[in-house]
Parts: sequence; structure tokens; C-alpha cells
Amino acid sequence: MKVHVEIDCTPEEARRFMGLPDVEKANAVYVDAFAKAMQGAGNVEQMQEYARQLAPMGQMGLKMFQSFMENARKAGARPEDDPLKPDA
Repeated sequence: MKVHVEIDCTPEEARRFMGLPDVEKANAVYVDAFAKAMQGAGNVEQMQEYARQLAPMGQMGLKMFQSFMENARKAGARPEDDPLKPDA
């Protein structure tokens, strides 16, 4: 049996419904600091260095996120003969 539920709501309504915190102010501060740092950059290398400094956990955070996404993709992949795989 398949059940399809469609909910029409704004991102703000979805955030509140799921009980997620409002990070709009923190995001605004982060974006503002990033924009100010980028204004002083004269070339691509300087912009990349600023981005690494401002990003949470820098390069290590990016590598952790990439690893997380790869592991999730591998865990979601099922062999063709998997009996739990739903019929299309």
C-alpha cells in the first residue's frame, strides 16, 4: 500500500511545524561577515582563503560533510535482487 501526502506550506511554517529553531538572525550575521570579508579580496585565492576561515570547521567540516553524504548514498543503494526493494 502506498500513501501519498502533499502538504502546502511556506518554509517558515514547515520549520515551526517540525520544531526547528529560527536561525535567521544568526544567518544574517554570518552572511554579513562573509560579504565584508569578500569585499577586501583582490583575487580568487584570497576569496578562497576567506571562505575557509569563515566556514564552520573549515576544510575539515567540508570533508566530513562529503563523507557523510557518500556513506548515506551507499547505505541507500540496494542490490537489484533485494527482496525489500519496492516494485516500480
